Amino acid sequence: MGRLKDIVIDADHPAGLARFWAAALEGYDIMPYDAAEIARLAALGLTPETDPSVMIAGPGTRLCIHLRRGDRPARNRVHLDIAAGDIEAEAARLIGLGASLVRRGVGYIVLNDPEGNNFCVCAE
Repeated sequence: MGRLKDIVIDADHPAGLARFWAAALEGYDIMPYDAAEIARLAALGLTPETDPSVMIAGPGTRLCIHLRRGDRPARNRVHLDIAAGDIEAEAARLIGLGASLVRRGVGYIVLNDPEGNNFCVCAE
């Protein structure tokens, strides 16, 4: 039986979106680039800022922010739900990081990340 390895989020600029999600989620950070990975990217004419797949690790499932080429569908097929004790305060914090408000529901707030992907801040 399979097990969940990563949640992949398509992005136009993976490094920037990875910074948003690393700041949005408690205990998560962009996985560090060692010398070998920087050399591998350089051989491809890339840097950590232009890396097409940026990984974020934390206490739960890893996130992979992956470069998406072509048209973006009208709605993303997967979104994250973030649990918070005070959803208004957490939504305000995330908006300060670059998210935008979509709508409020009972017990949740729908936001868009900086590239327009929906996610929700939900009551715990």
